[in-house]
Amino acid sequence: MSNIYDDDTFFKAYSNMSRSKGGLTAAGEWHQLQRLFPNLKNKRVLDLGCGYGWHCKYAIETGADSVLGIDGSSKMIETAKRINQDGQIEYRVCNIEEYDYPNNQFDLVISNLVLHYIANLKEVYQNVYKTLKTGGLFLFNIEHPCFTAGINEDWIYDSNGKALYWAIDNYFYSGERKTNFLDKEVIKQHHTLTQILNSLLQCGFEIKAIEEAMPPENMRELPEMENEMRRPMMLLIKAQKTAGV
Repeated sequence: MSNIYDDDTFFKAYSNMSRSKGGLTAAGEWHQLQRLFPNLKNKRVLDLGCGYGWHCKYAIETGADSVLGIDGSSKMIETAKRINQDGQIEYRVCNIEEYDYPNNQFDLVISNLVLHYIANLKEVYQNVYKTLKTGGLFLFNIEHPCFTAGINEDWIYDSNGKALYWAIDNYFYSGERKTNFLDKEVIKQHHTLTQILNSLLQCGFEIKAIEEAMPPENMRELPEMENEMRRPMMLLIKAQKTAGV
């Protein structure tokens, strides 16, 4: 993941996306994800795969005491430090599989559109469970299994370029999927719904909310959103650590 996001051409294309330029309010899922955030007054937050740091800054603006944002891409962290810097935010270049996850340190762990790059989800879940305080929350947004199981993560088109349908194949074969994103080959990891949810339960989490992301009505006419009500692209999950380690 870090290699592709540190590629100059890819990162330039990523930087020109609407959600990259417009921040949280330009993200079609934000109206749902925002409602899942807990009260962050005096809380400690860890952001896994923080990207530009939009969620880090939001956490501080809504009362968090401190935020640690980690990302495997140095370009992401450089941008976060430039546009979303704050004295209560620490940004660090670090892959989420390599972070040390100290015991019982955070009240909230958030991860937005990163876990579909991770092969071993359960290991990440275990580490998050360890680093959360009792009662702490894990809030994440992952690409929906229907999306990652799509053929090349794209529509099937007619001869005129009209999107006909979204084809799903090899759904129950989890693992590496190669797709084209911003004109580059990107490797992601497909996980079934069972794997995403049951692994949380097996690690001791209690699932508090599940939502399939859909754009708000005022964004559905945008060219990039016109087909987003036809199949789910993202899965939002809120889980709680209800017992000590």
